[in-house]
Amino acid sequence: MGDREQLHNLRQQAHDAGIEGNSKMTEEQLREALRRVGKGERPEMAKQQAKR
Repeated sequence: MGDREQLHNLRQQAHDAGIEGNSKMTEEQLREALRRVGKGERPEMAKQQAKR
């Protein structure tokens, strides 16, 4: 149950950061996108780059 809860929290953080449509992203992709947004990258670009 902890992994599921952690993934939910990551998805919520991504949503709060403006990364829309993150429901099909993996945990690794979410972390990468959040890291990129934290460094100042636009949410759309961060999502696109993380999904590569």
